[in-house]
Amino acid sequence: MPKVVINEERCKGCELCVQFCPKGSLALTADINSRGFHPACMTDPDACTGCGNCALMCPDACVHVYRDSD
Repeated sequence: MPKVVINEERCKGCELCVQFCPKGSLALTADINSRGFHPACMTDPDACTGCGNCALMCPDACVHVYRDSD
């Protein structure tokens, strides 16, 4: 199963990762980070296919996708 890690402190809540997730696995949180933004988070990790769209679209490289090696 792929794992998506989001650096919530660096995230500026631009929602590009959310918009380009084909499975709708991401959303913005209600929490506010130290920069005053609502960061993205995984809402449905089981639906994630590990496509990497979220990481490719993030302009600040806050999203990293890790896939199992098997």
